[in-house]
Amino acid sequence: MYCLLFRHGIAESPNTWSGDEHSRPLTKEGVTKTEQAIKGLQAIGIEPTHLLCSPLTRTRQTAVIAKNILMIRSEIEIVPELVYDQSPLLLFPILQALASNAIVMCVGHEPHLGQTAALMLYGNHSPSLSFKKAGSCLISFSRKAAIGSGALEWWIPPAQLRALRKG
Repeated sequence: MYCLLFRHGIAESPNTWSGDEHSRPLTKEGVTKTEQAIKGLQAIGIEPTHLLCSPLTRTRQTAVIAKNILMIRSEIEIVPELVYDQSPLLLFPILQALASNAIVMCVGHEPHLGQTAALMLYGNHSPSLSFKKAGSCLISFSRKAAIGSGALEWWIPPAQLRALRKG
């Protein structure tokens, strides 16, 4: 199994957004930079079989961009376990229910994604792992996703993803 962790793009500032936190959307710049970063994933040749995302607006918008650009056939699955205030441990049963040859893209938030990556790679929390907006990493598992059994394939910040895109 491969697990592609991807942080949502640049969203409206919580200081200037008048709506609730869950409905805070991507900015125009956030949409553009997210599209460019996803095109970088496309240039790498990533072909997710599953697309999971947090129910918050900014992650759903990011997931739609990924689905369209990467031509992901599966529907977007809304996963509350990807919200920033949830324990990353809650994501593992969802991943373990998928086939061992799945390539699953998880669109979420910080610090949740960094903590998830640390659990996958080291088996415990590490504050040193964090994702920039529209940044990504790919973690492989010999079979199913399990705590501490992942191998880091790559970790790419958004500027480098954008630089990889074709055209």
